[in-house]
Amino acid sequence: MPRPKVTRAQALAWRLRRQHLLDGAADPDEVVRTLGMLAIFGSDPDLAVRRRLASPGPPGEVQRALGEGRLLRTWARGAVSLMEPATAGRFLVIRAAGRQWARKSWVEFYDLQPDDWPDLREIVRGVVADGPVPPQAVADALARSRRFAHLAPQFAEPNITLLKPFSWQGDIVLGPGLDGPMLLQSPEATRGWRGLPDLAEAGRAAVLDYFAAYGPATRADVHHWLGDGLSAGRSRVERWLDDVTDRLVEVDVDGEKVWHAGDLVDQLLETEPAGRVVLLPGKDAWVFGPGTKHTWVVPPATRQDMTRGVAPIVVDGVVSGTWRVGDDTLHTAWLDEPSATVAKAYDAEVARLSALVGRELTPSG
Repeated sequence: MPRPKVTRAQALAWRLRRQHLLDGAADPDEVVRTLGMLAIFGSDPDLAVRRRLASPGPPGEVQRALGEGRLLRTWARGAVSLMEPATAGRFLVIRAAGRQWARKSWVEFYDLQPDDWPDLREIVRGVVADGPVPPQAVADALARSRRFAHLAPQFAEPNITLLKPFSWQGDIVLGPGLDGPMLLQSPEATRGWRGLPDLAEAGRAAVLDYFAAYGPATRADVHHWLGDGLSAGRSRVERWLDDVTDRLVEVDVDGEKVWHAGDLVDQLLETEPAGRVVLLPGKDAWVFGPGTKHTWVVPPATRQDMTRGVAPIVVDGVVSGTWRVGDDTLHTAWLDEPSATVAKAYDAEVARLSALVGRELTPSG
């Protein structure tokens, strides 16, 4: 059977639609579930989500969803990520697979053996079950424990490095407030939390979810998402990829061999280039899902800006410049002078952005 052929413009147009950047999703839950993980620090998750809604409400959609337990935020990648509770366990169990807390350096520094963790986790879970609570509440409980009293200062500070494994093992998530002091609570406080699934099951599901949102893609792209991002380990990712090969189809994208979700290939073949300009916040999933080395999306001339978290101007899926708002002025820096067609699409996107931020923005120049 011949390999299906599409152009890169078609592939990126399909991805734009799949990530709700053309038609819009029904609610924030759907957006976050599709994208998997959204960066919080150095980004604007509310703008990232509201730009993807068919009928966005006023600013604060993400905060409202967090307050209602429809989304959660916790450590998965290096920093805090926004996730949908029903699928969050997949990413957390993958991140926990490396058992960082069992390394010799951890054991010696924290005076904490791997077999101490079940008892320690039970104490922590008991405290946050009444959450949201400040980390000091956990410190107070540990101070009363003969075995773990020496760890109380680590929670009182708090030591983020030590908190992360409790997140990865499904014991804690951060409180629902995006602003204010740090609070901890149980993931059970969120709707749809299903606990941590079997690792292999989670890995296979995460691979398929990646192709469904970020395809067509290469195996290297999946390694970036789960290996570099979650420290899953190369052999594990390769095994999960092999396990789901029968659900993937090899596709030719302008001569490059890539893979796509088998049940979505017909959609891909029917997709036409979108002719759309999109203004996204820095560190948006559009860029960070495939990674800043992914030249389909990030030309080399823009990679440094994208790594730093500068907000991108995306034209037909490709980063074509950057933008920022100063007062009510929208300042842009284009790689190349936009064509008349792109300029018209850009004007429409500026109007959309103005509506999202609640004030009229005047483009500079």
